[in-house]
Amino acid sequence: MTGPLFSATRIEQIARDTVAGFPAPFLGPASGVVIHVTDWPAPEMLRDLGIADPIELTGLYEGIPLTHKSVFDQPQRPDTVWLFREPILAEWRDRGDVTIEELVAHVTVHEFAHHFGWSDDDIATIDRWWE
Repeated sequence: MTGPLFSATRIEQIARDTVAGFPAPFLGPASGVVIHVTDWPAPEMLRDLGIADPIELTGLYEGIPLTHKSVFDQPQRPDTVWLFREPILAEWRDRGDVTIEELVAHVTVHEFAHHFGWSDDDIATIDRWWE
C-alpha cells in the first residue's frame, strides 16, 4: 500500500499534529524530541529489544526519559521517537477497526509517554487500546 495517505511524510504529519495537540504542560518537554519515520526498524534496534520479527515494532523511544535526566548528562544525540511505517500499516490492516490517524496518534503518544518517564506497565494501566 503506497500513496500520499500512507507515505512516511503523511505519518510524520499525523505524529506532529498529535504532539501539537498535547496539553500545555507537555508541549515544552516534547518540543526537543525528534520524530523520525522510516519503513522498518534497524536490525540493531530489534536485536537490542530481543524482537525477532520487525513487524512487531511500530514505534520506539530512544533517549533518556525526563524522569532520569540530569544536568550532568551530556546528550550524545537528541531524544528521538521512531515510527515504523510498514509495521504500523500492517497493524492497521490487521485491526480493521481504527483509522490510520488513530493508530499513528496512539503509537506517537505511547512513545512520548516513555520520554515523559512512563513504563509500558504505567501506560497499560490507563491505556485501554488493546481491550
